[in-house]
Amino acid sequence: MSSAEVNGFTVNYRRGGSGPRLLYLNGSGTTLAGTAPLLKSFDGQFDLLAFDHRGMGESTSPPAPWTMADHAADALALMDHVGWASCRVVGVSFGGMVAQELAVTAPERVERLALLCTSPGGAGGSSYPLHELADLSIDEKLARYPLLLDTRFTPEFLAADARGRAIAQVMTGRMSTERTPDQVWGEAQQMIARQGHDVWDRLGAITCPTLVACGETDGIAPRANSEAIVSRVPSAELRAYEGGHAFFVQDRSAFPEIVEFLAHP
Repeated sequence: MSSAEVNGFTVNYRRGGSGPRLLYLNGSGTTLAGTAPLLKSFDGQFDLLAFDHRGMGESTSPPAPWTMADHAADALALMDHVGWASCRVVGVSFGGMVAQELAVTAPERVERLALLCTSPGGAGGSSYPLHELADLSIDEKLARYPLLLDTRFTPEFLAADARGRAIAQVMTGRMSTERTPDQVWGEAQQMIARQGHDVWDRLGAITCPTLVACGETDGIAPRANSEAIVSRVPSAELRAYEGGHAFFVQDRSAFPEIVEFLAHP
């Protein structure tokens, strides 16, 4: 791991592998440590740069409030720090929102763009308001969240589907993990930035080849939101996969196709 001073805070990042330059943008509430297995899958084919968003993991917290533009500026500043004029970008969920903001702000710096299980905001549709879960009891959260991850994830479905049950257990397990006050605060600030996300009227500024990928049964970022992005981004294509918000681990064909797209010359 390495660190750098950007935009008034210390960002924790990792860089590894060889190949085309690829910037990975994490989902809300997730960290480099938590996504390490997924990140290792990119190392063999890319020069991969990934980091903890402000207030997440080992990155420190600048003064709030934070906007999606702030998060995109952090990514651009880190690219400057490592000497990248441009790169390929992949963003997952919240990271896909950051990736959109980055691509409409500095389109000349994005060579190829993959947006996974995300939303454009505004008239194009927003992802589920996850901040509303904050006031629920842990039992209420654990009952509601599986159906947001995948609209098929009823108790009956999960009882009969071992793979789905394992995914639900991992994802919901994060909700019951004890957090420090700083972690709780950082996640809350991230939710505020998420609520303000809206690139709908600016999506036409994205000029690079773009893949928008979604899960057919995603309850957080419905397919319609991905279709909306594709309708506004020139040279964008939509690929829908079996599964929900974690479709890239549910559908075995998804990740190889996403990697193939990102690695294309």
